Parts: sequence; C-alpha cells; structure tokens
Amino acid sequence: MFYLLHGNDEFTCREHLKKLRHQGDYGYNSDTYSGSETPLSTLIATCDTFPFLTEVRLVVLEGLPRKRKGEDSSAEHVENKEAKDAPESRPKKSKKSKNLAETRGGFEKGLAEYLARLPETTTLIALMDEELSASSPLLKAAQEHGKVIQCTLPKGAALESWIAKRAQSIGVKITPEATSLLANFTGNQLRMLANELDKLAAYAGERAVIDIQDVRLLSAQAQEARIFDLTDALAQRNRKQALDLLHDLLADGEPPLKLISTITSQVRSLLLVKELANDGLRIQQIVTATGMAPFVAEKALRQVGKFQTAQLEGAYRQLLATDAALKRSRMTPEMALDLLVVDFGNV
Repeated sequence: MFYLLHGNDEFTCREHLKKLRHQGDYGYNSDTYSGSETPLSTLIATCDTFPFLTEVRLVVLEGLPRKRKGEDSSAEHVENKEAKDAPESRPKKSKKSKNLAETRGGFEKGLAEYLARLPETTTLIALMDEELSASSPLLKAAQEHGKVIQCTLPKGAALESWIAKRAQSIGVKITPEATSLLANFTGNQLRMLANELDKLAAYAGERAVIDIQDVRLLSAQAQEARIFDLTDALAQRNRKQALDLLHDLLADGEPPLKLISTITSQVRSLLLVKELANDGLRIQQIVTATGMAPFVAEKALRQVGKFQTAQLEGAYRQLLATDAALKRSRMTPEMALDLLVVDFGNV
C-alpha cells in the first residue's frame, strides 16, 4: 500500500503518519528516509526487501530532494530532458542522464513509475510538508496506485471547528467564546493550538470544560495579545486605556519585569517590521526574514503605521531606562510603568 501525505498543514500530516505507523505490526521492519539525503535506488531496494518475521515492511519517505537552482520538476520537463540526454547510437547512459536521477524531478518521476510494482509486503508512506501540484507525477501515481491524504491549514470557521473537535478528542469541551478567543490569539498554528488545549484541559480537570477565563489566564498568546492591546492604546495616545490595561495585567499577577521585557520585545519587533515594510517586503517575506510567528508579524504590521520611526526609537530607549531603574530599585515597579505609559513615544 502507498500513502501520500501532502499539504501546508505539517501538524496534521504528522498526526496521520503517527496513526498509520500504528495500524500494522512491522516489528523491526521499519525504515525512515529523508528525500534530500537518500538516493532513490536505496529507497527502492528497501521497499523490495522481504520483511523479517512479519508480513509487512514499513518504509517512510520524508520530503523530496531539494530543487536545484532553475530546475523545473514537472513531468514534461523531466521527459524532455531524458530524451535530450539519451544517446542516439549507444544504449550506455550519459553522465547527464545519471545525474538526472539525483534531481528532484528525476527522483519524483522515478518513484512514481516504481509505485506500479511496489510489493504487497511493503507499506510505503511519502510525507511532503508542501502541497504537490496537480501536474506532479507522484500525485498522479498515488491517485492510481495508492491513497492521497491532503492536509490544508484551516481558516475562519474551519479553524474554530478544528479547535472544538481537538478539545473533544482529549476529553473536554470548549465554549464557543473560548474557541473564538483562542483562534484569534493563536491563528492556525495547529501544533501550538494542540499544546495550548492540552494545557487548558489539564487545568480544567474534572470540570472538563474550557471557558474564556481559562484561555485569558493560561494562554501565553492571550497575554501577549493583551500587551498588543496596551501598545495599541499607546499608539493611539489613549493613556487612560493604556493605564487601565497596564493595571489589569499587574492585578492578574504579571511580573513587572516580564511586562517590560515583553513590551520591549514588541517595540523591537515593530521597529524591525516597519523597516522591512518600508523596504517593500510582504507579510510572508517578513515572517521568513525575522523568524516571527505569523500572528505576531501580522499584528505588528497593522500597528507600525501608527508610529513614526523616531517615536519607536524613543520608546525603545525609554523601555531600556525603565528596565534599568526597576533592576536597581530606584522606584517602585508600578510607578516606573505608569511613567513609561505617560511618556511613551514622546520625542
């Protein structure tokens, strides 16, 4: 049997892989290969090897070889290149033909052709952390000779449905308000959402219901979002709202030094995002360049238009000075933070 797992939802792909691993008794007949490191010949040789003391062997392929610069991995390109490289008068393979097998296109086409003769004693699972195009020879072969499982990141109502079903699968219910808040704070980062739900379920205990207060109290993303609300209020020069949010955070037990550290990190992110946005980078490019979580970069991008660069630089210097004052106990944490809010961004 052949399974092709592909799509931009890496978490769900790996969840399916975990289930498939437990569907059979493979004993010691289980091998995992990386497509970027393993020749196709090695993968095929393993698949063709009869299992030892079990009826079926499991072989997992993670990814395909990396594309070479300028390489087109489409089936048409590979076939045209093979025809071009084939010698006219001798059956001997040329050097170019030999190298073709090591390209992504050659590997994918060769694997697709092999699936028709995959032994019944082998279960082969190909895991791709990307969505294969409709022209992919591997996708076409999987549709004919195996099973295709496409995993796409949920959005909007589909994301909230995913959260509710995930909570149910671990034995708890989650209120619609809590679901909406968690989806808004975390986005479709499913691995992070799964970890948050596990933590919230443990906290709910015998109550077995996750409510909005649980999310606000325990979710790290919720706390970070509240601090984004604080910097939003500061950007709008709404000092009263900013002070109210600050005092709420302190009343909820947020350590003053941690607050300063988080706000400093956010202002640093705002400076960086503003600079990259001014250079013409789009949100996905900013995420790649900075390594930020997508939801953090998106919120920062929405906020940067409310600040001048000089204001952010001035705020950053204020934050460093407040941090130093707190560590040296020159003033109480509450007073230091209140002064920071009052003077925030003044240049």
